[in-house]
Amino acid sequence: MKTDWNPLLRAEFDKTYWSDLQAFVAEERQSHAVFPPQGEVFRALHLTPHADTRVVILGQDPYHGPGQAHGLCFSVQSGVRQPPSLVNIFKELEADLGCTPPRHGNLEHWATQGVLLLNAVLTVRAHNANSHQGKGWEQFTDEVLRVVNAKPERVVFMLWGGYARRKKPLVDTSRHVVIESAHPSPLSAHNGFFGSRPFSRANDALVVAGRDPIDWCIPG
Repeated sequence: MKTDWNPLLRAEFDKTYWSDLQAFVAEERQSHAVFPPQGEVFRALHLTPHADTRVVILGQDPYHGPGQAHGLCFSVQSGVRQPPSLVNIFKELEADLGCTPPRHGNLEHWATQGVLLLNAVLTVRAHNANSHQGKGWEQFTDEVLRVVNAKPERVVFMLWGGYARRKKPLVDTSRHVVIESAHPSPLSAHNGFFGSRPFSRANDALVVAGRDPIDWCIPG
């Protein structure tokens, strides 16, 4: 992990859970298709340095269909059909800020501006949602959240859905801002995600703290 996250997270790599987790994922890759590809598991940390992190969007686990997951929560590679949750995110983005939904689903435009697109679980077996939960990834990504929480400058944490909202105790809300809502999934988007205006609210919170806003409108 050749990023500024490495010294902040290095202690995790010496813990027993980490070696057990890596052995589990390696064994899974030998006998099953596992997403995302090995070289993209930590893509969120590579594209969004710790020093630049201004917003965190927390997902649960990667998309489990072929060609979808590439290491950023809710994002898919260009050319891959947009999953329903991402379609709803773009609908809310248009309603909130007037951004025309892009024809692709790649969110790297956000990641390179300091939006950490972090899944709580970083790998998944093909066609088997949540199959790598409880194997150790959560311990690692909780530490990522703690490291972000330790930043002295304001960070906005977007927690969509019950799973993400359970991470709120990891955030010092006296320094940072938490924006909570229902999940953008078609099953729940109409119960509080639509109309929540997370993107303008995030920018408002950043500007009040003297930080630059995010350009949420995605080219293409």
